[in-house]
Amino acid sequence: MEYQCSNCGKKAPITTRKAKCSCGGLWQLNFQKPDFRLSAIDKDTWNIFRYRAFMPLLDDSWKTISLGEGMTTVIPFDDDLSLKMDYCMPTLSFKDRGAAVLISHCKSIGIDRVVQDSSGNAGNSVAAYCAKAGIACDIYVPEGTSPQKVRMIQAHGAQVHIIPGTRDHCADVCRERAERENIYYANHVYNPFFYEGTKTYLYEIYEQLHRIPANLFVPLGNGTLFLGVIKALEELVEAGVLDEMPQIIAIQSENCAPFAEAVKNHADCPPKVQVRPTLAEGIAIGEPMRGKEILQAIYRYHIQVIEAPEQKILAAREQLAQKGIYCEHTTAANYAAYLHYCELYGRTSDSIIPMCGAGLKSDH
Repeated sequence: MEYQCSNCGKKAPITTRKAKCSCGGLWQLNFQKPDFRLSAIDKDTWNIFRYRAFMPLLDDSWKTISLGEGMTTVIPFDDDLSLKMDYCMPTLSFKDRGAAVLISHCKSIGIDRVVQDSSGNAGNSVAAYCAKAGIACDIYVPEGTSPQKVRMIQAHGAQVHIIPGTRDHCADVCRERAERENIYYANHVYNPFFYEGTKTYLYEIYEQLHRIPANLFVPLGNGTLFLGVIKALEELVEAGVLDEMPQIIAIQSENCAPFAEAVKNHADCPPKVQVRPTLAEGIAIGEPMRGKEILQAIYRYHIQVIEAPEQKILAAREQLAQKGIYCEHTTAANYAAYLHYCELYGRTSDSIIPMCGAGLKSDH
């Protein structure tokens, strides 16, 4: 098992403290794993580590770090749409999938302090799992982050730094400190171990439904869930579990849509876009660091990109709440985008969207 630079191909041990290659490229993870099969799932383990046969774990650190993440239900919402209830997690967001694996890795290689930047959910997850692991933690969030998210991060004992400006500027400030003080950068975008956790979103759907729905709607900001879904689908196809990839529809905010712009112009890299104010703060990423990698997947699998209409997010949130689903604004954008897609292309049956974050986290 080793890291390999996505840019120049240089390799590095997974014990490295360097967040990226010296050329600036981000790490990808190379490791040998068996073909996915249901018989290899440990059905006596009630968290994402039931899939550990397909995960890059160095030891059993996960046993003392898991908070019971994953195992979220799939529920029918109407005749055409199902919801994967990923806000039913220890910190009320899907980011717990990635944080559990990443912090388990940190524990395995002896990390005692980390820094991380986030719009809120990933920072909360990393803070919680660091608390469980006994790892000191500093979380950087942009101004305007939900006060509820900030309080949750602080409750886990992490030091919170609120940075004026955009989400992208917040990331720059955090990375500068990580490099200057040589602190481990436990970031959900940079570190490929995070995606080894988010891919379990798709594993669970397959185990629960014994199939994959025809249409997967996936939010796309930095791509933490998107890349996990792609990784899992590729594994299922490679194992012969799936004959082909389902249709994937990537969701962007109307007010911050670099991938939508790139696809319109057939660009190889997402353009730098101005981030306009949006309720969908969790996917408002103007400069996605794995942009080229994500675009390659979009083109390779003919993935459509849909923009969630800003003026319809609150109405979508209300519609969900009226049926018992109380989610945060970014999650409501997923449903708004699904409805917009149906308006553009007609009824889209056998679809699924993730309920990524709980509603109380964004009541501000």
